Amino acid sequence: MEMTFRQLNPHACRTYLIGTNESNEVAIIDPVLDHFNDYVELLKKENLKLRFVIDTHTHADHISCGPALKDVTGCEYILHQNAPSKCVSSRLQDGSELDLMGIKVNIMYTPGHTKDSVSLIFGDRILTGDVLFLDDGGAGRDDLPGGDPAEHWESMQRIMKLPEHLIVYPAHEYRNRQPSSLGNQKVTNPHLKPRTKEEFIRYIEDLRLGPADWMKDVLKANYACARDPKSAWIPVDVHACEVKGTLEHGVNDIVVQPISVEDLKNHMDSGNTPILLDVREKKELVSELGHLPGIKHIPIGTLAANLDELEPNRDKEIVTVCRSGARAYTAAQILKQIGFSKVTVLDGGMLRWNELDLPVEKEWT
Repeated sequence: MEMTFRQLNPHACRTYLIGTNESNEVAIIDPVLDHFNDYVELLKKENLKLRFVIDTHTHADHISCGPALKDVTGCEYILHQNAPSKCVSSRLQDGSELDLMGIKVNIMYTPGHTKDSVSLIFGDRILTGDVLFLDDGGAGRDDLPGGDPAEHWESMQRIMKLPEHLIVYPAHEYRNRQPSSLGNQKVTNPHLKPRTKEEFIRYIEDLRLGPADWMKDVLKANYACARDPKSAWIPVDVHACEVKGTLEHGVNDIVVQPISVEDLKNHMDSGNTPILLDVREKKELVSELGHLPGIKHIPIGTLAANLDELEPNRDKEIVTVCRSGARAYTAAQILKQIGFSKVTVLDGGMLRWNELDLPVEKEWT
């Protein structure tokens, strides 16, 4: 029996068709409602019978075509047992096995991006949904409703133990990276870098950027089994599920110069303290790392909505600060894009400041 496997969509959202040469029955994984007519036309043109639609998780960047295809074809619509959707035909559990037209598919529960994420393992491949992307794409963001970096770490540990020959096929690919083996991903993908759970959580938190409001509307549409592509507004060509994917176009290309901890301390000692913009969460300001004296505090997730607070300082020197420098770099990119020209990022962040045993404050109201 020879397996049929192909990717159907022309854009970043990946939809996979699975079948065999011995049957006209097929399964479709992660279909997008915008392509409903394309899928129906394909089934008709090739005389295929749709038996199953599987969503690897509840999507936040597009409306699933599962409910609409179920209505038209009578196929089974399948998600994990934690999925909020009410129109599911059957639900997946960790360790269960699906028989898709004679193809044995093993189900691995892989939460982190969402509470209902699964990976599908069959033949020489693994469909990872958003729990693992390709190469430097890392994986889907964990700051959407139901996201949990601790659970994502647990999922990564399970995936790391799978056979290295498995080819990784994610639910999104924004930059034309090509599927490659899990062994290769262990080398190229930062999410698979060996870390303790605490280190992984810190890594995710240092990348975090609050989700766009429209993504919450898309989730609600999928919870409600929407059949109308206009049930939620979705911007075109946005790398939404990727970390920092909801930044405005061009922000990621902006280069920001660093300032060393030593140089910043010298400026402060000489009375030339710049505006110190700390973009961490409030609880981090009173953590063991503390914060610099006289900071302006705006968390990275709310920065774009609170730029008016910085407007009086548009022509002043600004240094953005976070734990390690990742979130601060993003904040500086946002500021530079809208015309704040004198922005630098504290190289190494509060970690480096504390390594040099420099004074911090730990009280904040």
